[in-house]
Amino acid sequence: MHSPAPTRYDTPSIYRRCGRSGIQLPLISLGLWHNFGGVDTFENGRAIVRRAFDLGITHFDLANNYGPPPGSAEENFGRILAADLSAHRDELIVSTKAGYHMWAGPYGEWGSRKYLLSSLDQSLKRLKLDYVDIFYHHRPDPNTPLEESMGALAHTVRSGKALYVGLSNYKPEETARASKILRDLGTPALIHQPVYNMFNRWIEPALLDTLETEGMGCIPFSPLAQGLLTNRYLTGIPEDSRAAKAHGFLKTEQVSPAALAKIQKLNTLAQARGQSLAQMALAWTVRDKRVTTALIGASKVSQLEDNFAALKTLDFTSDELAKIDSILA
Repeated sequence: MHSPAPTRYDTPSIYRRCGRSGIQLPLISLGLWHNFGGVDTFENGRAIVRRAFDLGITHFDLANNYGPPPGSAEENFGRILAADLSAHRDELIVSTKAGYHMWAGPYGEWGSRKYLLSSLDQSLKRLKLDYVDIFYHHRPDPNTPLEESMGALAHTVRSGKALYVGLSNYKPEETARASKILRDLGTPALIHQPVYNMFNRWIEPALLDTLETEGMGCIPFSPLAQGLLTNRYLTGIPEDSRAAKAHGFLKTEQVSPAALAKIQKLNTLAQARGQSLAQMALAWTVRDKRVTTALIGASKVSQLEDNFAALKTLDFTSDELAKIDSILA
């Protein structure tokens, strides 16, 4: 059993309230989308999770299909919880999702009541938990009534299998509709998880405005654009990078000469701020108080520590923000 650092809560300023709820989340949360699956080294993932908790990162984000193979990230995290953090379950926010393809047949993806409830049951078995703190619908289903999908989410709370529910990849108008249904069912939506980073700013301003109106928090995924907003690609594509992996989501064509030129300019600005490019990108992601936390991935402990150090310098001058906009224009 891991003995967490007694200093992990010594900096209360690293937590931010999630919308109008009673929940606070760390400004940096750990996602297990990559690097925690069956193709990865278990002990490396275990070391990352333990170090994250030592730093005060209390939120760990998963989904049914995370791996690869699908389900393996939940299985591995369940092993880590049981071995190292089971005594600290009440200090943790553990989330999972359902929406993408998970098993064969017509009930293995999207947003039917059968799929969502079956998926959560499977996730809980893999995680070895009685409940998750947040259960998300991972993507809107164009062929299932929103009332059915939201009714299933509300049922997970009433049944005690989730404490809160959230949405992911929903557009502003879909978010507003879903939020009203959940509120009418007595289960307000806690949080929304969209993609958001310096290169992908689609949530500005409409989704952020909707979340503020609805009292929901925001937890952007890919704040480093799958590693593009780091020093990994300043001179090209390293052989061990995500862009070079067959199962990665960053494609080689995204590391274009034009993108590299922007990254290099952003890196110069980050250095002037005394930060790495990744640290500046994370600070930029949470600069708006409506963003509750930035969801990072990590392939090693040192990368996690470097990203967490972004919290040392969160403020931007108006000139710095204008320069970032100019570089990305």
